Amino acid sequence: MKAEITPQEYEAFKTFLQDACGILLGDNKQYLVKSRLRRILEENGLNSLGELLERLKRPGRANLKEVVIDAMTTNETLWFRDNHPFRILQDKLLPEFAARSSVAPLRVWSAACSTGQEPYSAGMIVDEFRRQKPGKLRDVKITATDISKSVLEVARRGEYEMIAIGRGLSPERQKQFFTPSANGGWQIRPQIKSMVEFKELNLLERYMLGKFDIVMCRNVLIYFSAALKKDILTRIHATLNPGGYLILGASESLNGMPELYEMVQCQPGIIYRKK
Repeated sequence: MKAEITPQEYEAFKTFLQDACGILLGDNKQYLVKSRLRRILEENGLNSLGELLERLKRPGRANLKEVVIDAMTTNETLWFRDNHPFRILQDKLLPEFAARSSVAPLRVWSAACSTGQEPYSAGMIVDEFRRQKPGKLRDVKITATDISKSVLEVARRGEYEMIAIGRGLSPERQKQFFTPSANGGWQIRPQIKSMVEFKELNLLERYMLGKFDIVMCRNVLIYFSAALKKDILTRIHATLNPGGYLILGASESLNGMPELYEMVQCQPGIIYRKK
């Protein structure tokens, strides 16, 4: 990107990104836009953000739009990120659903799953619970979604470099749930991989995923406006089974919406039960 981003270009790009995927860029994030879009501009022979926006307006530019959204939404993630949600899953939610029925299926949705660390971490917790409680929760399916095709490709492969494995994964779990791959990475074991189904989904669009007992929508709502956040949480509510739970990120909370969710204190951590 040869030219500096003008205030007009930045405002126009903020509007484009919010309309396309809901992300609301804050002020003074020009450096982030430049770093994430530099390669795209170079590959398309463009010199400025304004030229990119003009190109995106032309018919037949769906692929370019997808690449831009992908670049702006792809983030690094961790295994067992924040820890509390997975402890709650292990100590409260799985025992609760197992006690309801030993044969009823358990359905979990990991929204904005990135490269798969969250849904695979949940799968590991389920596997550990099954070992402790043989015969319980035999039918568990985790649906994991993201807007980015590139991160979903990584997630579906289930193979990670050592630097990614080291982010939040204990040596004990690495040994239990991964095997070395031929190219020096680590491949997640089939009993965890088979538990998770990955799908492309824009949280602003219609959900055709079925019903869930647990929804993990963590560290993504902070990027949306208050109106979009409320809309997404309302539609997530519609996907939850009666008595289902919503788990948000550590820095996220439900302000209002008492008619839809009730807060559940887990000490430490807070989750929300569908009313």
